[in-house]
Amino acid sequence: MSVSFKRVYESPASTDGRRVLVDRIWPRGITKEQAKLDLWLKEVAPSTALRKWFGHDPAKWEEFRTKYRAELGDNPAVATLKELVDKSKVTLVYAAKDEKHNHVIVLREYIAGIH
Repeated sequence: MSVSFKRVYESPASTDGRRVLVDRIWPRGITKEQAKLDLWLKEVAPSTALRKWFGHDPAKWEEFRTKYRAELGDNPAVATLKELVDKSKVTLVYAAKDEKHNHVIVLREYIAGIH
């Protein structure tokens, strides 16, 4: 399994493999051409209610992780992502500024755990 992650604002690289945007809303200030995505899998992102509740507040991080993992357990889009990961290198692309407290960290751990 080869899954990495990077902010959408970082330059795409030939080593990224398949670039999959995993945010529910499109990142500000980025065109589709700039993002160079292979897929926008917004269904795998946290629900709108969970995203708004979390608000990237590090104090809510552990509870967010638990709630998001529960959402992933019932999410059919996870199977789509797992198929991609089984076939090729995948870079999960996201827009959050906080690189230590965001849903991609949880998603990558989750995919690694079920792989």
